[in-house]
Amino acid sequence: MQYVTFRRGRGEPKLGAIWHECVLDLTGLAKDLAAQRGTVRRGRSGFPRTLLELIQGGEPVWALARETWEYGRGLVDQQAIEELAKRRLAYPVKRTRLLAPIPVPARNVFCLGRNYADHAAERGAAAPEHPVYFTKTGSAVVGPGDDIVNHAITKELDYEVELAVVIGTGGRDIARADALRHVFGYTVVNDVTARDLQKRHQQWFKGKSLDTFCPMGPVLVTADEIADPQSLTIALRVNGQVRQSSHTSKMIFPVAQCIEVLSQAMTLLPGDIIATGTPEGVGAATGTFLRAGDRIEAEVESIGVLANKVVRP
Repeated sequence: MQYVTFRRGRGEPKLGAIWHECVLDLTGLAKDLAAQRGTVRRGRSGFPRTLLELIQGGEPVWALARETWEYGRGLVDQQAIEELAKRRLAYPVKRTRLLAPIPVPARNVFCLGRNYADHAAERGAAAPEHPVYFTKTGSAVVGPGDDIVNHAITKELDYEVELAVVIGTGGRDIARADALRHVFGYTVVNDVTARDLQKRHQQWFKGKSLDTFCPMGPVLVTADEIADPQSLTIALRVNGQVRQSSHTSKMIFPVAQCIEVLSQAMTLLPGDIIATGTPEGVGAATGTFLRAGDRIEAEVESIGVLANKVVRP
């Protein structure tokens, strides 16, 4: 499944899923399905309101969501989308605004630094012997199509396309052999970075956590659709020009190992997000930083393209 968080007009964010260029309104579909079964009470279906709530609900809620998705895709295959839109059950993707799949993360976004050897080398660093972790604030998260602000505090605005992992089943001291069973799904993150702030503060947190510095999306693909997270192409384009082009098989520490090490003596929670590092080709290595007006397309195979534009403050 491809989960999304979407908005219609000025309405509240809603939980949905993609099917045949349509956004299924899972909340509306759950109520419709419950009404048919005569199980609705006081207008409630018991369905989660957000994707984070769904993930935190565990297997029973996931099963309900899949049943609701199957019901919705059956309607899309049989009925006109205009009629379903009137019933507030499904909409054409083009008539919705996709937000970050998890607009408000469970906590800060965990990130891997220097997880591709060629990226470490282009930054003048040796490949690390152990996974290197840092965090970005959840308040930095924005969605597809949202603007990245080139804040006045930085003159060296950079991009980093990354495969992001979303934890489904929490745990501590997770064994590498079991790690992928704890994954709910995958999405794309652009780890936007103010390089000069990195240098000034001598660490990564501030320069990577400014508002709008964590674009995420466009969808959250469930783990069953990506059998091997180390088999995906990954790329980033600025104004149509390829800046980064690589493959997740080139990660120094694969996803399972990243989860294993991060969870040692520290509990991972359902909905936690782990951005797994970026390949070579960043602006800091080429001297080509982002400027207002630039359009960035971060892409990971089987997930999609996360597009954002850089704007002035």
